[in-house]
Amino acid sequence: MNLLITGVTIADPNSQFNQQKCDVRIEHGKITAVESKLGTLTATKGETIFDGSGSVLSPGFFDLNCAIGDPGIETKEDIYTATAAAAAGGFTGLAVLPHTKPVVQSKGEIAYIINKAKGNLVDVLPVGAVSQDLEGKELAEMYDMKLAGAVAFSDGTKAISDDGFMSRALQYAKGLNGLLMVYPENKSIAGKSQINESKNSVLLGMKGLPALAEEMHISRDIFLATYHDAPVHISNISTAGSVALIKKAKKDGVKITCDVAAHQLVFTEELLNDFDSNYKVKPPLRGKTDIKALISGLKDGTIDAVSSQHRPHEIEFKDVEFEIAAYGIIALQTVLPLLLKAGLDAGQIAEKLSVNPRTLLGLAVPVIEKDAEANFTLYNATEEWLYNSENNFSKSANSPLLNKKLTGKVKLVYNNKQLQSYG
Repeated sequence: MNLLITGVTIADPNSQFNQQKCDVRIEHGKITAVESKLGTLTATKGETIFDGSGSVLSPGFFDLNCAIGDPGIETKEDIYTATAAAAAGGFTGLAVLPHTKPVVQSKGEIAYIINKAKGNLVDVLPVGAVSQDLEGKELAEMYDMKLAGAVAFSDGTKAISDDGFMSRALQYAKGLNGLLMVYPENKSIAGKSQINESKNSVLLGMKGLPALAEEMHISRDIFLATYHDAPVHISNISTAGSVALIKKAKKDGVKITCDVAAHQLVFTEELLNDFDSNYKVKPPLRGKTDIKALISGLKDGTIDAVSSQHRPHEIEFKDVEFEIAAYGIIALQTVLPLLLKAGLDAGQIAEKLSVNPRTLLGLAVPVIEKDAEANFTLYNATEEWLYNSENNFSKSANSPLLNKKLTGKVKLVYNNKQLQSYG
């Protein structure tokens, strides 16, 4: 489909047209013209025109931390529903985690995901397991998985507790030029905690997860990354102390990167006072001081990227007592509204949600320039919309934002010569 988008503001730090109002033409999957003198591009025969006045054109969003149930647990989410939700949220690429059944731990599972996702508007890139069966004891077939197309390695939501194993995994991944993406939690300190350790956890009578559990784990990984001169990526940090540790490590030259889940920038632990299990996430929702530090860390470059931390669950895992409810929320369609609510501007969103995630994985970064392959998201940062069962494209419904008005609406996504419009 040939397309002419008029009057958009481009948000792309790698484009010469960054922060300019432009008309953009797409023909046969390529950007064939970008004109900053508005109105100079006129429609050609058979070309669809979209009025982008008041909207932002960004390189397509990419998610570093998405869980789906495919293969094996498709009742939670399959590749087709995940990509439908992703596109509606502005994502044209997903890195999907390996905690499925079977675990993605060999070239066979990698090939399955790549082949099933072929031809989709949304690129689906598998992350292979670090350890066999995610047990943190023996290395998975990382070399074979990388050759088959794994973009990184992770044990998903399971923290790697054994220090010696983590040391060996870092060494091995370094030899493959591979990246470990690790979840930070000291299990012996975390125990069977449910929510953030604070006055609020005492008030609610629930075991709290101290910030110390996350920060001790990050400290260990900083020491190991320094010792081996190997890169490590910390997924979903949530505390002010974590931001401080990573900021210092970066200053000291450690090869460390990190991301934060979008909901950690807006939701606070006080939302748990009604025991709504849709707010039960891990790491848990923290306090206002942590949120302030996380947003500051994003803006000063300490935090490299924002992720969805999309965790779909069937109703029987969430519509139960808080203590036994599963952790996680569906999030692919709500990342943009949350980032806007957190105060990020269009340039920061493009950097943290489009450019940096791909750079971390060594992927080609889309750019809004003439002759570039078209891969973009068009959104209106001020438009309100109601998120409900009719426009929720996920197979699951475990989101505290369902049936609420959100600000920031995706209008178009384009990738792999495919266009999707959302009005």
